[in-house]
Amino acid sequence: MKREEKASIVDDLNGKFSKAKITIVADYRGMTVSALEGLRRELKKSNSEIRVAKNTLLRRAVQGTSFEAMGEFFKGSTVVAISYDDPVAPAKVLTGFLKDHPSFEIRSASMEGRTLTSEDLVSLASLPSREVMLGNLLSVMNGVSTGFVRVLNGVPTKMVYLLNAVSEKKAQV
Repeated sequence: MKREEKASIVDDLNGKFSKAKITIVADYRGMTVSALEGLRRELKKSNSEIRVAKNTLLRRAVQGTSFEAMGEFFKGSTVVAISYDDPVAPAKVLTGFLKDHPSFEIRSASMEGRTLTSEDLVSLASLPSREVMLGNLLSVMNGVSTGFVRVLNGVPTKMVYLLNAVSEKKAQV
């Protein structure tokens, strides 16, 4: 590979690492090309991608980004999953892929400058999706205001019941 090609790959990868929310480093030794292509398609659905590059190029590409600590995990057969939106979605895809392909090994991940272990990634994957979490938050926020309105509405309602009971009592007398 020529020097210009390597510089182009490093620049491309550096731009991707700069925009990424989460990166996941894995070992793909023993995987078939068709299995990796299936993983690539699944990750594409969640605005994520998977890249295979030489470890030296990956180490150079992460320099100057928040993923610089990931350089120590670039050894052997390395594949990097990069997500630009939701960090939970690629974690779910990769942990699901891991169940079907035991030779695939997640080495580490990094999110917002923090290094995650494979166990951390599994717990991240068990979180509900962003949309579900936002829906739960909105229902809690809506419940507070609904409860407050019911409390405020309860005082005049009880007053109406009281006045109605007094009028019925006077009508009986």
